[in-house]
Amino acid sequence: MKQKFNIILLGEVWDLLDSIDEKSKAKILYNIDKAKYVNDPELFKKLDDLIWEFRTKYKKTYYRLFSFWDKTDKIETLVVATHGIIKKTDKIPKAEIEKAKAIMKQYFEQKSKK
Repeated sequence: MKQKFNIILLGEVWDLLDSIDEKSKAKILYNIDKAKYVNDPELFKKLDDLIWEFRTKYKKTYYRLFSFWDKTDKIETLVVATHGIIKKTDKIPKAEIEKAKAIMKQYFEQKSKK
């Protein structure tokens, strides 16, 4: 199977991963890796025009990592994971989508300066 994109996990994602137990962390990383190869909305889902989420449900807990696409490099397509949340319901707080958009804006501003 061909890999569809590469992934960058920003600092806040690692902060979340470091704060949870090892089995949950392993499951999230496994699902992220799997999403690179298969088109499955249970793993990677579009939330709005710009923001997507990596989805993992493990032991009745929902883990969501917000992300966006970076297609500015002609060589490879990147998905940048901005931050994540742990939640008990399936509803996504609007503030989290807005936070992901703000991080995305900052990311592209910094990238354009290089």
